[in-house]
Amino acid sequence: MAQLKLLTISGSLRKGSFNRMLLTEAVAAFGDADHTDADLHLPLYDGDLEDAEGVPSAVQTLADQIAAADAVVISAPEYNKGISGVLKNALDWVSRTESNPWANKPTVVMSAAAGRTGGETQLFMTMQCLAQLQVHLVPGPGIMVAGAFDAFDDDGRLKADSYREALAKRMALLRAEITSS
Repeated sequence: MAQLKLLTISGSLRKGSFNRMLLTEAVAAFGDADHTDADLHLPLYDGDLEDAEGVPSAVQTLADQIAAADAVVISAPEYNKGISGVLKNALDWVSRTESNPWANKPTVVMSAAAGRTGGETQLFMTMQCLAQLQVHLVPGPGIMVAGAFDAFDDDGRLKADSYREALAKRMALLRAEITSS
């Protein structure tokens, strides 16, 4: 079997983002794969821009990465009890590309947030947005890292065994979803 292709998408642009740290942990838990980290530095969706210039090349690159991936892992913070603007903008732009790269794509959504629910509202909002794009949301234990400021050590590793164990189970389910089809 060819090497699996895993795409990670962070709903936070910040380099030191807890969600980027969580994605790094997810990639390690997933195991051997060709990993790509998506770039969400995209212009704000604007129908006039799309009409005048078409889909920006950065958006088409993201859509192509989604299409080429065997699976996608998304991790995003919760901003004001909702989905991050960066992530929502990316979903909106990709929905404007010619084909639907999300269709039946095995995907896991998780979150790391400062609050005590770990971004639960964001997680469910993101899954709702993805359902409209016909994504195959892989079921499994929810990964919502609460109190993210204290959840990672100085090396960006999850401190709690419970989070690491849940993440390992979820990534094993994602890998099994890909390899069984």
